[in-house]
Amino acid sequence: MLSLYLIPYSLILSGNFSNLAMLGMCVVMGLGVAGVGMSVMHDAIHGSLATSKILNKLFGASIYLLGGNAYNWEVQHNRLHHTYTNIHEVDEDITGKFLLRLSFQEKYKSIHRFQHIYAFFLYSLMTISFLWKDFKEISLFNKMSESGMTKPFPRKELIRLIISKLAYVVFILAIPMYFLPITFGQWFLGFLAMHCTAGIILSTVFQMAHVVEGTDQPEPDQSGCIENAWAVHQLQTTSNFAGKNRFLSWYIGGLDYQIEHHLFPSISHIHYHALSPIVRATAAEFGYEYNAKKDFFNALGSHVRMLRSMGVKQQPAVSLVAEPLDSVLQ
Repeated sequence: MLSLYLIPYSLILSGNFSNLAMLGMCVVMGLGVAGVGMSVMHDAIHGSLATSKILNKLFGASIYLLGGNAYNWEVQHNRLHHTYTNIHEVDEDITGKFLLRLSFQEKYKSIHRFQHIYAFFLYSLMTISFLWKDFKEISLFNKMSESGMTKPFPRKELIRLIISKLAYVVFILAIPMYFLPITFGQWFLGFLAMHCTAGIILSTVFQMAHVVEGTDQPEPDQSGCIENAWAVHQLQTTSNFAGKNRFLSWYIGGLDYQIEHHLFPSISHIHYHALSPIVRATAAEFGYEYNAKKDFFNALGSHVRMLRSMGVKQQPAVSLVAEPLDSVLQ
């Protein structure tokens, strides 16, 4: 995956190719960005890529090559998304998206009626937003630290954030502009091609795990609690789209098995295929639905239907809270 990103970058810097060929290589780099994000960086920051903490930290640092930040991802994704999955105003994956309503608790705007049409364009901007979004997390984490959900943003991480962003700008902008006879406009076109390719892949894969038919969006009670066991919550807010396409599963780092990933985030994704029938059987044993779409395109259609459903003002009448697992066991 790293080669898919770095080899086209090196070939572009050689200056031996036409502008059209270099644009095509930027698209290949985008495939590499998405691949690194899903099957290298993602597992590494979860600590499940290797048994060695050093290796996990090393490969987790690949996020800096993509323009992101390891600390922000660990807090936003590992701690918040994996703990408070599909909970409005806590899970950032469904909250506060520009012109998008991905939660039934999100304030409705009339433009949302068209979101199933323009959503994928906005998805394509996901990785570009890393350039400024990581700085916005500083105030967000500081605010959430008041409730104990996060810690105040550390000063050393702020320094690392600034240095890593500057290094990324040198890597992706300064070096190509220095070595290649291209205009800023030509560079920007390539930059967009790379990031839009990566963004639409990453966003679509992540959204098909949680914003599809059959996934709940629980609302906390007046005391801010979700009356549910954690494992049941993960099962009811997450969906699989694993089919027979093992190549796709390899490329996206096993994220077609999102249920298994959310239940066992510290286990390498190479084991999800074997875990899946065990989890499905256990869910059936205790009377819970195992939400699995038939394949990628089935899940994609379900996501589009959810976008349309959330694009209307009224909220569907759905049961969002299930019986806790501990009461079932008793």
